[in-house]
Amino acid sequence: MFFLTLYLQLLMPQPLIVSSQPWFMAGFLLFVCIGLALDLGLFTKNKPHVLGFKEALWRTIGWITCGLAFSVVIYYFHHDLHGLNTNFDYAQYKEKYQAGFALLNNPEATAHNFAIEVITQYITGYFIEYSLSIDNLFVMMLIFRSFRVEEKYQKNVLLWGVIGAVVMRFIFIFVGSALLIRFHWLMYVFGGILLYSGFKLLFNKEDESEEFDVASHSVVKWASRIFPVSHAEHHGKFTLREQGKWMVTSLFLVLLVVEVTDLIFAVDSVPAILGITRDPYLVFFSNIFAIMGLRSLYFLLIHGLSGLHTLKYGLSIILIFVGFKMIFEHWFKSIGFNHFHNLIVLVSIIAVTVLFGLVIPDKKKA
Repeated sequence: MFFLTLYLQLLMPQPLIVSSQPWFMAGFLLFVCIGLALDLGLFTKNKPHVLGFKEALWRTIGWITCGLAFSVVIYYFHHDLHGLNTNFDYAQYKEKYQAGFALLNNPEATAHNFAIEVITQYITGYFIEYSLSIDNLFVMMLIFRSFRVEEKYQKNVLLWGVIGAVVMRFIFIFVGSALLIRFHWLMYVFGGILLYSGFKLLFNKEDESEEFDVASHSVVKWASRIFPVSHAEHHGKFTLREQGKWMVTSLFLVLLVVEVTDLIFAVDSVPAILGITRDPYLVFFSNIFAIMGLRSLYFLLIHGLSGLHTLKYGLSIILIFVGFKMIFEHWFKSIGFNHFHNLIVLVSIIAVTVLFGLVIPDKKKA
């Protein structure tokens, strides 16, 4: 927390209001570490464990419940993270993060308005990030299929893939939020990125269910030039020693491909959530809870969860919508479009997409 605070103070043009409750962030990070350890199966290290459909389903439901229940914590404690006590404090926050809640004469009423808005922003951001994470998992499934990775060894790759995703989003979130506060014109850049990504995903005609040629993959070719690669049986390890020389295994190449994929998805997902809120804490919380439980969700998907083959169309519409909203932010505000409308639109898009997926059969799967 000390290094994070120092880093943000150096980056921000104005003094940063830091958390008056360091124990809150310390407790949250401890909860994240324990949660990731449980979800990624670190306590079954000596016995490769593949989740069955029921176990994966209940774990996924549990993590979604935790993610939504965290909004209660935000309601009662989020003002503490920014040191908000008076109307003047709330006015500074409102100006800094372009918030839309109303300032009232009664500080308690202002605090209530603030809490309702940040909860709405958090839940909206959570739905966006969770939906994008599902799309990321489909790509991971394709990677594992192409590299012929056995299910019992996928846990190791998922572990480091999720850790890499957390680190990359942590950096992207706080840097992106700080830059948006300092350079407002970056809203148009981020909006353009989302529009490009959304239209590209919408009109992409490539069959994402087909395997790719591993040998010709750019990451594999680059890594093969940098590292000595062993083609021996890896037994779930990323490195091994052959003839007195340390070499990386094919599983290490899989990990590199997954990490590069995470980086690409972070470029899309972080601007998407910054289009909803510029509060770095809300962005961080929604991202972390979307990432937690990915292993459970992954095994739920590989057990044949139907209704998601149309998800990419919903995601593309979401990216396009948020991109337009970032570019035409002032117009949306002028017509009274607020965070509740945001939440209704995004949840409706996801619900309609999944509904169409359940009604319309997947021709590729058939």
